[in-house]
Amino acid sequence: MILSKSCIYGIQATIHVAAEAKEGYVPINRIAEQLNISFHFLTKVLQQFTQAGLLISYRGPKGGVALAKAPSQISLYELISAIDGTDVFTECMLGLPGCGHAEPCPAHEHWVAVRQQFTEIARKVTLEQLADKANDLNVRLSVAGLRAFAEPTSLVG
Repeated sequence: MILSKSCIYGIQATIHVAAEAKEGYVPINRIAEQLNISFHFLTKVLQQFTQAGLLISYRGPKGGVALAKAPSQISLYELISAIDGTDVFTECMLGLPGCGHAEPCPAHEHWVAVRQQFTEIARKVTLEQLADKANDLNVRLSVAGLRAFAEPTSLVG
């Protein structure tokens, strides 16, 4: 997996917030429940987005998190960078220091192209696009949703 679990959960949660943007602040406990993520873990992840200026949080009965700017202004690159940093966009796939064109690792020639394409996609794709796709396709954002889709149901009573 290229991205950490924290990063993946954070992206899922921000897609969820963007998809529900009309509601103002979205309670973290509701996000955690709907995405089947630990509330405490998700709170820590979302704090990183708040520190990066991507989310704002509000405590109280109508509290939760909201986007700090329009979803069209938040790129997938920003989301990934806020949690995992930018190393995934620049470092050697094998983690070897000094890997480059002058001193390549065994995977360098293959990884460079993939890394460049991944960086371009991450910079182009916006949170708005991801949220729109989630709404249009009514896609699941959690493993719990996968189980529901995977289990066959009978139409015969």
